Amino acid sequence: MKVIIIEDESLIAKNLQRMLKQIDAAIEVVAVLDSVSSSVKWLKENAQPDLFFMDIQLADGVSFDIFNKVKVDSPVIFTTAYNEYAIRAFKVNSVDYLLKPIDKDQLQTAVEKFKKYFGVKNEAMGEQFKLLLENMQNKSTPKFKERFLAHYKAGIVPMPENRVAYFIKDTIIYLITTDNEKLVTDYNTIDEIEEVVNPQKFFRANRQMIIHIDQIDTYRKHDTGKVEVHLKCDKNARVDVSREKANEFVTWLDQ
Repeated sequence: MKVIIIEDESLIAKNLQRMLKQIDAAIEVVAVLDSVSSSVKWLKENAQPDLFFMDIQLADGVSFDIFNKVKVDSPVIFTTAYNEYAIRAFKVNSVDYLLKPIDKDQLQTAVEKFKKYFGVKNEAMGEQFKLLLENMQNKSTPKFKERFLAHYKAGIVPMPENRVAYFIKDTIIYLITTDNEKLVTDYNTIDEIEEVVNPQKFFRANRQMIIHIDQIDTYRKHDTGKVEVHLKCDKNARVDVSREKANEFVTWLDQ
């Protein structure tokens, strides 16, 4: 079985290779690629493997971008450090997804799942995967929420998207307006909000916050790799973007 690993952290890639060999000595890792661009180049010049392992977040984008640049026919096991909303859709049609740090038992289960459904000709699963790829390559614009309901005084107000500075979880989920007003929402988790906001305008900075692109005042990078963001609505507020998401943040901001 030929495998390609797409992962931009070399230690994680090496650990994944080691575990795959322990699970099945017949697994051959034919390439380890670390970016969208290198993956696209490799796939244009070589035959596709039996299976991909794809990290979601890469240095120059997200692995979903690969599907828009080159035809991918093989099944995928996605890996990610974040249990993000997009993963839920792929859980249905892809082989599996694994949260980092990757657990060997879960990896073995995912490999066995691949062998069960794709080790032999399985037309039903093949059609499901084709539908998945078609959905990924669909250029139609998804519908995102343009206003959000929040509690204000004795009533509830519909807050337009362009008046939202950020969402923050502090026991409950608050909506902070561009005027720095703090309103209570009925959302239970930040994940729920991430599912419905426009990703071109909103960014999941960390586990507690989603920020609006128009509210970015300044940012600076620390030696640790983290990014410190300051918002227009509150000059005293500081938003920390983790080292793992720093490159993704800068790419998002420079769109």
